[in-house]
Amino acid sequence: MDHAEQTQKIAAGQGFIAALDQSGGSTPKALKAYGVADDAWSNDTEMYALIHAMRTRIITAPSFSSGKIIGAILFERTMDGQIDGQPVPSVLTAQGVVPFLKIDKGLEDEADGVQLMKPIPGLADLLARAKGLGVFGTKERSVINSANATGIAAIVKQQFAVAQEVLDAGLMPILEPETNIKSATRAECDALLTSEILAALNALPAGVKVMLKLSLPAVPGTYAPLIAHPAVLKVVALSGGYARAEACAELAKNPGIIASFSRALLDDLRVDMTDAQFDATLGTAIDEIYAGSTVKSAPVAA
Repeated sequence: MDHAEQTQKIAAGQGFIAALDQSGGSTPKALKAYGVADDAWSNDTEMYALIHAMRTRIITAPSFSSGKIIGAILFERTMDGQIDGQPVPSVLTAQGVVPFLKIDKGLEDEADGVQLMKPIPGLADLLARAKGLGVFGTKERSVINSANATGIAAIVKQQFAVAQEVLDAGLMPILEPETNIKSATRAECDALLTSEILAALNALPAGVKVMLKLSLPAVPGTYAPLIAHPAVLKVVALSGGYARAEACAELAKNPGIIASFSRALLDDLRVDMTDAQFDATLGTAIDEIYAGSTVKSAPVAA
């Protein structure tokens, strides 16, 4: 797939994006959920080798290339790794899966009800390397914990500033200002965030497009104006801590949004499964998330 074909595949949205980008502190949690105990490695190199083996098993499972997964978000080490002697982005592209790269380096401490992204040193070089490996786009995460207008404005400003660097490098940014689904002011967060993003989208030059990765809204249909905006290629949703069944049910209430799930996709996979068991389990998760992404319940008002 060339860039235009990748753009069209994501825009059409007939499937979902797999988030395979656990990094840093989340890697041990991902391995533990997979059935790999903390004492299975003695340093970061061994730990990342184990997570790469898990991701390799996922990407090479027959169900992964069923056509229901249209994109995959990778951790930097996974992007730089290989599967059967081929760069991981090339393996994905050969399967018809559009590769993305997680570029954020974690979160700052909370201020004004939000956690901004930490600085991203060496971003220009990272983006150039990603483009050279055939990566289509990037993803950058920050977190909203409460309906603080000042904090949410700061989150959106930072997200769009980083997105501009990504656009300048010739890649497609996924902006991910995640709303904490446990927030006591979640619906208000969603409304403030939507308003701030709309203002930023309206300020973009004509023809520029970005993607958005958002928490499933407290009120279905909240993101309808974002979905319809000409500067938005696609809106995708994170599972945000929901179990898969609930995440898929909430997703189905929101026309125009597809999944970009991590835990909800991988939770039932175990290292000691046979290949057949592993593929069947992964296939079940893929089928459920695909249905939530493509088969929507009764239309809802914006």
